[in-house]
Amino acid sequence: MKKVFYLKTCDTCRKIMAQFDLTDWELREIKKDPVTETELEEMHQKSGSYEALFSKKSTQIKLRGLDLKTLGEKDFKSLLLDHYTFLKRPVFITDEKIFIGNDQKTVADLRTFFGVE
Repeated sequence: MKKVFYLKTCDTCRKIMAQFDLTDWELREIKKDPVTETELEEMHQKSGSYEALFSKKSTQIKLRGLDLKTLGEKDFKSLLLDHYTFLKRPVFITDEKIFIGNDQKTVADLRTFFGVE
């Protein structure tokens, strides 16, 4: 299994994805085709927490008046299933690995994984 969960309107996602040959990868646009509970469970198993998958930059946080300090794992899971913008993106997932988000270390790890220098 090789999947990328991304948002097509996200310039950062497009920029990161353009660096790699994704010919054999399933590309999932999360607004059109949201993450399922089964997929989220799989991401959780590989990442170790729902919070690791949660985007703390989502505009929905302010709109909903959420206090991130009071949220637990169940809350993060529920929110991730409720609205696509709560997923930190892009998410690259294989049978063995998961790469979450767009920070420098994650992108560097992806470049190593793909053998891109």
